Amino acid sequence: MLTNDQDLRQLLQKSRTIAIVGLSDKTDRPSNAVAQYLLKAGYTVIPVNPAKKEILGQTCYPNLAAVPDHIDLVDVFRRSEEAPGVAQEAVEAGAGAIWLQLGVISPEAVSLAEKAGLATVMDRCTEIEHWRLLGETREDAEALASAVYCPLPQGKGSRRS
Repeated sequence: MLTNDQDLRQLLQKSRTIAIVGLSDKTDRPSNAVAQYLLKAGYTVIPVNPAKKEILGQTCYPNLAAVPDHIDLVDVFRRSEEAPGVAQEAVEAGAGAIWLQLGVISPEAVSLAEKAGLATVMDRCTEIEHWRLLGETREDAEALASAVYCPLPQGKGSRRS
């Protein structure tokens, strides 16, 4: 499991296509706010939600197997008990990595993914980590970040321009 800043930074830099499992079309939901941030940061975001046809102007897929493109990173916004199933789908889809969002804790999903050679991250937010590790300036990050879900860290350790 990736935990150090260098490995997290490298994963975020090499990933260009991110499938977000559990992406909601509701703008007040964390998954939607993170997806908006990632789109503005230049990533290709692929929504995965069986109940929707399109989210944020992007074609939505019912599951990872239906995604026609290569997936660099699977960002999981599902309950922890659903994460092993998503990890199995990620393995079968040939994804490069799986990222379990804040509060999504599943050692089983991590183990399954790692046994198949996928990089893994657990209980972290892609938006927060991208801003923290790759944000150019605080102003740039604030322009991208969503105050709805991931307010940027304040005080000691915050990036300042």
